[in-house]
Amino acid sequence: MNSEPGQQPRGVWAWALYDWANSAFATSVLVAFFPVFFARYWGESLSGQQSTFWLGIGSAIASLLVALLSPALGAAADQGGLKKRLLAVMTALGAAGTAALCWIGPGAWGWAMTAFVVAQVGFALGISFYDALIVHVCPPEARHRVSALGYALGYLGGGLLLVLHVVMTLHPAWFGLPDTTAAVRVAFASVAVWWVIFSLPLFRRVQEPRPQQAVPWWSAAVAGVRELLTTLRRVRSYPQVWTFLIAYWLYIDGVHTIARMAVDYGAKLGFETNALIQALVITQFVGFPATLIMARFAGRIGTRNALFAGILVYVGVTLWGFFLQTEAQFYIMAAVIGLVQGAVQALSRSYYSVLIPADRAGEFFGFYNMMGKFAAVLGPVLVGVSAVLTGSSRVSILSILILFVGGMVCLARVRGPGERTR
Repeated sequence: MNSEPGQQPRGVWAWALYDWANSAFATSVLVAFFPVFFARYWGESLSGQQSTFWLGIGSAIASLLVALLSPALGAAADQGGLKKRLLAVMTALGAAGTAALCWIGPGAWGWAMTAFVVAQVGFALGISFYDALIVHVCPPEARHRVSALGYALGYLGGGLLLVLHVVMTLHPAWFGLPDTTAAVRVAFASVAVWWVIFSLPLFRRVQEPRPQQAVPWWSAAVAGVRELLTTLRRVRSYPQVWTFLIAYWLYIDGVHTIARMAVDYGAKLGFETNALIQALVITQFVGFPATLIMARFAGRIGTRNALFAGILVYVGVTLWGFFLQTEAQFYIMAAVIGLVQGAVQALSRSYYSVLIPADRAGEFFGFYNMMGKFAAVLGPVLVGVSAVLTGSSRVSILSILILFVGGMVCLARVRGPGERTR
């Protein structure tokens, strides 16, 4: 199988546009409206600490499911040439879970969390196959730029739709809607439609090479399950890959936990909902150019050094969050996060792609996502349990520092092509 074709000009943009498509879920649902709507509409009978706890548990359950399924499905995708097909299935699952949120009534927090978990699973598993397709659209030397392009388009697309949703919730009458609750329901539906429509170019334009020997999907799936332990041994036979995965497992969990819990944290500090959503808009539009700029910056100082810089910023943000007092400070913190959030994720993906064997990209990216999502089991639980035990959202936020510091320690031991160990 030709695993590393030359760059596909139209395929690059079609591939990157999927970030534009699925980032609508990440911004408008995952980190913006669902946490607020869960606490104030579906979970109105729950205390503040209880809603934080269940929000963390729901995210942890979704992450655990993704962690268990990613490696096996990734191996099946490689053997059967199924990356695009499985991405289509997960896109449909995620969009369906998101659309279901429109129909769930007040107080039904259990059903809302169930739909949210389903949508998260589709979103996160889909990313595994989307990430793996990067090896088919561009050569290794172009992957930093292409990966950054995807994240930048994600920030732009997700940010534009989020702005529309903010205006819709502030002025529902402009859109013929009776109230803010109806506007949020329409926002959930529009995310599902947006996600599906802007995914279509990838399925039309990106070419996935066929395996030399065709394998039926069911046989590939069974073989994928059988190869789970083999995958673990294979990944561990690449010391730099294994060490990087441990580092990624730690620091990316901190990144995702801050993204998922930031709105809930601000709400617990008494900030207005509009202020919280506006802060997310700031993050999105700062993130668009910052991700592209950081990609160029990484080309000068090295990808690993750029990752260190981004993680250090997150350490500062976490400490800042503990002392946070005003909405103005929350806006500034959102802008700082926007400077590095997309860059850390984009550079992690591209850095990993040059460490792994290209002919096993689906399998290795499945493990990559498993490590990241398995870690995401820990972060939300740490924050949620800390909030319940201490009764303080401020104290709970400090638990994330463990993840960032541990990640930097492990990352310092990684040596990529042409790099020296620290």
